[in-house]
Amino acid sequence: MTPLVEIEHLAKSYQRGGQVVPVLTDITLNIGRGDFTALMGPSGSGKSTLLNLIAGIDKPDSGVLRVDGLDIASLSESELAGWRASHIGFIFQFYNLMPVLTAFENVELPLLLTNLSRKERHERVAMTLAMVNLSDRMDHTPNELSGGQQQRVAIARAIVTDPALIVADEPTGDLDRTAAADVLALMQRLNSELGKTIIMVTHDAHAAAQARTTVHLEKGELKAG
Repeated sequence: MTPLVEIEHLAKSYQRGGQVVPVLTDITLNIGRGDFTALMGPSGSGKSTLLNLIAGIDKPDSGVLRVDGLDIASLSESELAGWRASHIGFIFQFYNLMPVLTAFENVELPLLLTNLSRKERHERVAMTLAMVNLSDRMDHTPNELSGGQQQRVAIARAIVTDPALIVADEPTGDLDRTAAADVLALMQRLNSELGKTIIMVTHDAHAAAQARTTVHLEKGELKAG
């Protein structure tokens, strides 16, 4: 499998008071194009930090980080913002939907940064909401939707721009078992049917079992198995 994400000797630390706190140490990892990878580990292990580095939200202190052949660590902040908008789809634990907007309007938001016409945007949004089985809820605001439906809106928003990579931070962490199973099944479909590369941070072994590959982090280092 051709790597979509290539990481070599990556390190990241943060300043806390007068102290330098290492978060990731000498991470080397390839994630294949079309893979569905779960990042697991205890709280504080560096999972979300690694996800944020891969998604271009943060920058490493040292090491190599390439996504689809591009050294994203070398990009400026404005270049990174443009790159994220066209290449990365984000799924969060708490959905991050705009409460005053309908499901349709929330999914349309990323497309407002593109050159698509209004008609093209609306066609794309309708198609994407149909893909997540929410065509009958497109005019509802988030407070009129269940947690599982809100997460499916968030997934539709993440995929509407047809990104190369989907990053998900605890996407089932706020859902009951039934809604979580629905969301995981949808993510499997995105991976198997649409060939989307997905990297998912999770504490949940059942959620991780739905992925093709599992990567374990502990105290900022990769662990085998």
